[in-house]
Amino acid sequence: MAVSDAILTRLLSLHPKIIDLSLDRIERILARLGHPERHLPPVIHVAGTNGKGSTVAFCRAMIEAAGLTAHVYTSPHLVRFHERIRVAGELIGEEALSHLLEECEAANGGEPITFFEITTAAAFLAFARSKADYLLLEVGLGGRLDATNMVARPAVTCITSIGLDHQQYLGETIALIAREKAGILKRGVTSIVGRMPEEARNAIEDVAGDVKAPLQISGQDWDCYAQHGRLVFQDQDGLLDLPLPALRGQHQIDNAGNAIAIMRALADERIGEAQIAAGLRAATWPARLQLLRNGGLSRLLPQEAELWLDGGHNADAGIIIADALRRMNEKAAKPLIIIWGMLNTKDATQFFRPLAQLAGHVITLTIPNETNAIPAEALADTVRALGTPASTATGVENAVRQAADLAPAPRVLICGSLYLAGHVLAAEENQEMSAVSGVARR
Repeated sequence: MAVSDAILTRLLSLHPKIIDLSLDRIERILARLGHPERHLPPVIHVAGTNGKGSTVAFCRAMIEAAGLTAHVYTSPHLVRFHERIRVAGELIGEEALSHLLEECEAANGGEPITFFEITTAAAFLAFARSKADYLLLEVGLGGRLDATNMVARPAVTCITSIGLDHQQYLGETIALIAREKAGILKRGVTSIVGRMPEEARNAIEDVAGDVKAPLQISGQDWDCYAQHGRLVFQDQDGLLDLPLPALRGQHQIDNAGNAIAIMRALADERIGEAQIAAGLRAATWPARLQLLRNGGLSRLLPQEAELWLDGGHNADAGIIIADALRRMNEKAAKPLIIIWGMLNTKDATQFFRPLAQLAGHVITLTIPNETNAIPAEALADTVRALGTPASTATGVENAVRQAADLAPAPRVLICGSLYLAGHVLAAEENQEMSAVSGVARR
């Protein structure tokens, strides 16, 4: 076991609840560490139900296309914890991570603190001690009481989208969830508001009015859309004619628009149209409609087959994935086989309903090493109830082998969970997964 994994495993025992939204514990440890959150480069703070990671990926690519550097903080990780912390463009190293975690563990002194809170403190330390032009900071859960919300005055904030997810923590309605996400808004700091339901937008506008935060709203102050094989972005400063984004799926048009609007709000003369265009072409983000090629799993399929991976796991994600699959089929028809695993903290039926009629067959599995994984047979029953044939598999490799036997050249999609996506990428890339997994990886 890596040194960092051993420390992370100890940190898991510091609080009985994995998710306990509050700011008092993170405030305490940051004070003991000398307030690293007060010594960060300009922060771009991003919240939302879906699209946070992709928006951050576009922003990072645009910033780097300008020859600038960005710290990046995202969650959860897929294969290794180090993925969460990118220091001036590079994933944090094992030795540096271990030292930071030990420093935070000592400062905490054994007091209750959640895994996400103490690891966020470690990330702030890393970012405060290294120079960069910007910090891209992704909210872990919600916004108002999230550990990342300790930055008093970010350069720009963004709320990417709002949908039903984590209702047990954020509220049962779109409006309540939107208000929690809007907790990152700060007085006088421009916030980019992505495409979302009207009730969510109204709730965000209410919060913005209370805190005096100016908004730039999609479809009102700016717009972004595909036209004739190009990406068009338009706001009060003019129109940009840009290449389509490298990330696949119609929803990535919206995420690209969020990132462009963020860059325009920054008003950094170093990041112009050419750098935005280059960033759109260069952005990468794993497990978001990712085509896997030439790895341990993809080689199990016939040469003409396709293996896709998506970690989306809520009802909106199901709709987005279904739309992308329909568009793929219009361009090149192939029999679709879905491999599906999911956690019991999500609504399996609502996620899978849009996908049910697209698949010729579904292979379900129990996500390995996850106490909250829905059993494969229960997922298969859900699929059958929606009118689609289903079978079960004992693991990811077994599921891919089954898919290879079902059709001569299928399009195979593995979906339903970022935790499952981690296992898939580890198998595809022949990597060892971090010892810290499960819901601890939020």
